[in-house]
Amino acid sequence: MIRLDKYLADMSVGTRSEVKRLIKNGMVRVGDEVVRKAEYKIDETKDIVHIGEKQISYVKEEYYMLNKPAGVVSATEDMLHRTVIDLIDSKKRKDLFPVGRLDKDTEGLLIITNDGALSHRLLSPKKHVDKTYYAKINGKVTSYTVEQFQRGVNIGTDEDPEITKPGVLEILASGDQSEIRLTIQEGKYHQVKRMFQAVGMEVAYLKRESMGNLKLDPTLNIGEYRTLTKEELESLK
Repeated sequence: MIRLDKYLADMSVGTRSEVKRLIKNGMVRVGDEVVRKAEYKIDETKDIVHIGEKQISYVKEEYYMLNKPAGVVSATEDMLHRTVIDLIDSKKRKDLFPVGRLDKDTEGLLIITNDGALSHRLLSPKKHVDKTYYAKINGKVTSYTVEQFQRGVNIGTDEDPEITKPGVLEILASGDQSEIRLTIQEGKYHQVKRMFQAVGMEVAYLKRESMGNLKLDPTLNIGEYRTLTKEELESLK
C-alpha cells in the first residue's frame, strides 16, 4: 500500500505539492471514485489511477541500456549540460540515476535505473565486476604496455601513489595512434585516461563496450536507449 500523492509523485506527475493540489481539486480518480485526500492509501499493484482521462500506471523499478553520446554528463541533473537522464524520454519514475559515471567525452554503455541494490552490486570493488572499454590511444601501445597494465600502474603521484588493480589490455592496432581494448574491475575517477597518462600516452577516444555480463547492443545508435530484457537483468543480478 502506498499514499496516493507519493504514487503520483513517483511517477513524475509533479512534485508532492503539485500532486496534492491535483488531488484536492478532484482531478484524480482511483477506480471510478474521485479521491480528494493525498494520504489515501492505494494498492499500487491493483488499483487503477487516472488524472482526467490519462491512466497513471505504477512502475516500481526501471532498467535502461543507454548508448551514451559524448557531450552529455553522467548525472541526474546539471545546470549547464544535458544529462543522461534527460535522454530517457519514456521514463516513468523521477528517481532514475546512472550506474557509475562515464566522462563527459566518453561514449558507450551506461545503465540507467532506480535500483540501488543493483547499482551497488555492479560498482562495489568487492564484487570484481569487469568493465571493458575500446579506446584510441595517441602513442604506440606495445607488449610492454600490456605487462605494465597487468602489474597495475600508479595513477597517483610518487609522494602519494595510487596503484590500480591489474588490467587486461588487448592491442588491436599499434602505431602512432593505437587501438586497444581494456578490461578493468575498478571505476576510479578518469581511470582509463589516467592509466595511459601514467605510461606516457593519451586517450583520444573512449567507449565502454560492456559491464559485467551486459554488452552494449550494437543496434543502438549513439544517444539511443532501450529497456533491459528479462535475460539481461537476470544476468546482472
